[in-house]
Amino acid sequence: MTLLSAFGLILVTVIYLLPVGYMLLTSVKSSLEIAVNPLGLPHTLNFENYIDVFNRMNYLRAVLNTVFITAVSSIGIVLVSALAAYPLARVQTRWSSAVYQYFSFGLMIPSFVVIIPLYSLMRSVGLLNTYAGLILIYIAFNIPFAVFFFTSFIRSLPKELEEAGLIDGCTPITVFWYIVLPLLRPVIGTVTMFITLSIWNDFLLPLVFLFDANSRTIMVNVYSFLGYYGFNPTTLFPAAVLGSLPLLIFFFFLQRQIIAGITAGSVKG
Repeated sequence: MTLLSAFGLILVTVIYLLPVGYMLLTSVKSSLEIAVNPLGLPHTLNFENYIDVFNRMNYLRAVLNTVFITAVSSIGIVLVSALAAYPLARVQTRWSSAVYQYFSFGLMIPSFVVIIPLYSLMRSVGLLNTYAGLILIYIAFNIPFAVFFFTSFIRSLPKELEEAGLIDGCTPITVFWYIVLPLLRPVIGTVTMFITLSIWNDFLLPLVFLFDANSRTIMVNVYSFLGYYGFNPTTLFPAAVLGSLPLLIFFFFLQRQIIAGITAGSVKG
């Protein structure tokens, strides 16, 4: 059974890595090699594709835009959601249950359904084509997901820790900041990981709300290499690799902390 499980894991891993391997190999092939033998190995590594794409997509500016939007949005989502989840988890009344259900309903609303009303709202308040407007939209869209996670985790924490803080003279705000928030670190790591992946890979919202070329995110620039009737693999595949590279580097260096956060967040008590 162990050998069968190992074989199944290897098979699934190979299936998932095949498209990635094909993309990496094709990204360093010339147009002639792709046309003659699209599934074959490259005879020479043609890194000129990456240099060309790097210059055409304004790579560094796009990465900085994406990092800024992702970081500020993640911090805002975590702080607002944790503050909202704390009373929802501890105050057991009708209104708290109703507010919790209201947040839960937010998980069921697809983002594209509210694009037109949001566009009109951002234009009316002067936040269209601004980082602030897009960040506020990301915070609003991700708060229901984060509140759901935080509320469930806080309910599993012992109330005695908070009561001890109140006896020592702490206010509810200081209890939250110095006692509850540090205990939320495991679930904060888990939520932040999902939020970062979602915002970094998002294409629709930056395309609609950031139409200035210098404000574009990395995924919008990657999409610019797609044509109306086809695409050029020598530009699209290197662009896709470069678009995913910063996120892969981030998770590679922080993999221990991310895994530890997910593991700790899965255990109650």
